[in-house]
Amino acid sequence: MANRGTPRPTMRDVAAAAGVSFKTVSRVVNNEPGVRPETEEAVRAAIALLGFHRNDLARTLRGGPTGTIGVIIQDVANPFYSLVARGVEDVAREAGRLMILGSSGDDYLHEHVYRRERELTASLCERRVDGLLIVSSGAADRRLAEYGTPVVYIDQPGPLDADTVLADNAGGARAAVRHLLAHGHRRIACLLDRKEVFTARERHRGYLAALAEQGIAEDPAIARMMVQDAASAERTVAELLALPDPPTAVLTGNNLLTAGALRAIRAAVAPVALVGFDDFELADLLSVTVVAHDPATMGRRAAELLERRIGGHAGPPEHVLLPTRLVERGSGEIAPPR
Repeated sequence: MANRGTPRPTMRDVAAAAGVSFKTVSRVVNNEPGVRPETEEAVRAAIALLGFHRNDLARTLRGGPTGTIGVIIQDVANPFYSLVARGVEDVAREAGRLMILGSSGDDYLHEHVYRRERELTASLCERRVDGLLIVSSGAADRRLAEYGTPVVYIDQPGPLDADTVLADNAGGARAAVRHLLAHGHRRIACLLDRKEVFTARERHRGYLAALAEQGIAEDPAIARMMVQDAASAERTVAELLALPDPPTAVLTGNNLLTAGALRAIRAAVAPVALVGFDDFELADLLSVTVVAHDPATMGRRAAELLERRIGGHAGPPEHVLLPTRLVERGSGEIAPPR
């Protein structure tokens, strides 16, 4: 074991102790293939005996890989993004990389969000992360290509033509509205995030497509965008239920809006059907029907694509569309009043 005051053991020390070449030790330390199991075991035993630790700082200064990836999400407090980050971390850990997480915020109507995303992108690239995963606001630093850092976009496409992993937003919303129509609803409200948000636009597209299939035109009085959080969703649904011709069903565009809508419906004691996009904790106990997809799978798939790029893959960008599924729990199966 190395003690304080003694020279830090090097890979050459490990090679001498294990009776192998420096290159063999390098392969083991960097988890590269081509080392026989018994040789790898001898090297790892020498590493443990000497207390060797890889000097990532020195390796970075030499211009080599840093063993890190950067992840830029919008709001770490949102459970959706926490699960995305968990999926990324699982793959990063398996690859021996450290994940550096940054949050840009999610209010697209303020310049500081664009600025924060650009700053995070530049900062992570200047720290020589091996790759970047970005939940983009659409305003990511277009100089990203100049850094030469591999990038994969998650949940929303970015300004570069790069690998992208998305959920089937339009298809999920269309399935939700079809489900409500099948239960007899014709006055179906929708609450969606701002039009600047890619996922909101896609979910609105699916909503319109399902209505059009039944010859129903969108009613702007009950189709609301620019609903930004649970509190505004609660107020909006309360307003909708007070209309002379209120909706009998509501589609909400994300988990936060679902929570607000549910509060308003419960307060009004109204027999209103509700389907929410994104599953959330306790949705089963609250009997909320949702359009579900797996954010952890989204994170893992994006991280796998990034690992492939870091490994040198130079093929055309891959655009992955993950499926959604309708989970019936009761709230979306309420029939309209007769």
